[in-house]
Amino acid sequence: MSEVNLTAITKKFGDFVAVNEVDLEVDDGAFTVLVGPSGCGKTTTLRMIAGLEEATSGEIRIGEKVVNRVPPKDRDIAMVFQNYALYPHMDVYNNMAFGLKLRKTPKKEIDQRVHDAAELLGIENKLKSKPRELSGGQRQRVAVGRAIVRKPKVFLFDEPLSNLDAKLRVQMRTELEQLHHKLKTTTVYVTHDQVEAMTLGSRIAVMKDGVIHQYASPQETYDHPANQFVAGFIGSPAMNFLAAKVESKGDTIVLVGTGFQLTLPKERVDTLPSDVFVGIRPEDLSGPVTDGESIIEVKVLVTEPLGNELLVYADCGEERVVANLDPHQHVEIDSTIKLAVDMNGLHLFDRESEKTIL
Repeated sequence: MSEVNLTAITKKFGDFVAVNEVDLEVDDGAFTVLVGPSGCGKTTTLRMIAGLEEATSGEIRIGEKVVNRVPPKDRDIAMVFQNYALYPHMDVYNNMAFGLKLRKTPKKEIDQRVHDAAELLGIENKLKSKPRELSGGQRQRVAVGRAIVRKPKVFLFDEPLSNLDAKLRVQMRTELEQLHHKLKTTTVYVTHDQVEAMTLGSRIAVMKDGVIHQYASPQETYDHPANQFVAGFIGSPAMNFLAAKVESKGDTIVLVGTGFQLTLPKERVDTLPSDVFVGIRPEDLSGPVTDGESIIEVKVLVTEPLGNELLVYADCGEERVVANLDPHQHVEIDSTIKLAVDMNGLHLFDRESEKTIL
């Protein structure tokens, strides 16, 4: 078994707490993604799993073994770095074989493993090429191949696609997903890109300020974010947040903000604070409409026609909002329009604690 378990892991650099009492359970064969903005502690967490950073406190377990004091080479992990870390003077074959040679693996077995991995990754015709002769995507495949030939218990990826152009990044995401489906090796993957996290991870851990704010499946994280930070980080374009006052009227609750009044039946929420943020995803806005019960009024600033969708950037009172509309709609810049809100997708957050209420 090759589960990865972190228990109350903390990492301090002097007085700065980079990772703060993180608990994380990665099941055997799972693909877990650590995602968050720069400086959130995700790469430091990965480096502690790899043994490249020593945990200040807490326990790291790979399989049944506590590995806090185990050197990186003895943890049975393989890491793929952001810059690929290929040896420029070696050809592809020897870059992939290098780790096996250090472990005194028999030559025949090395040859078999390298050719098997190269075939799996579609680079068998590049085995005699030097890294400088390869494209970015091919270098990425070599770095992954070097990890595969090790047959480790755990793969660790540190933002491996960030140096690739947008089209190649999409292609490599697909290839990494297919690779995991074939190998079923336990994987921990670090990225700042929430699209990568959503498409690759069986579970994603959303981090900020050294703390995991939510650890769940991508869909659960998207549908039921734990707090306002997670809600705003997961989803593209990001969720809109509108400040509102809460008023109780008979069997309903009215959310009153600048440019809108939205009504909720009381059975949807037990109690609410007097001040909330209303969270509306861009895809839960539609229109323009002439009237309706659940609408917001906005002034259009910019439109972005993207063929399959129309992004409209607008002001709702003092708040900026983005709407993802039907691309065949005609929306004038500087016009004031009304947009319908899908109330089934509405989220509410306590304005003081930022925790999810609805």
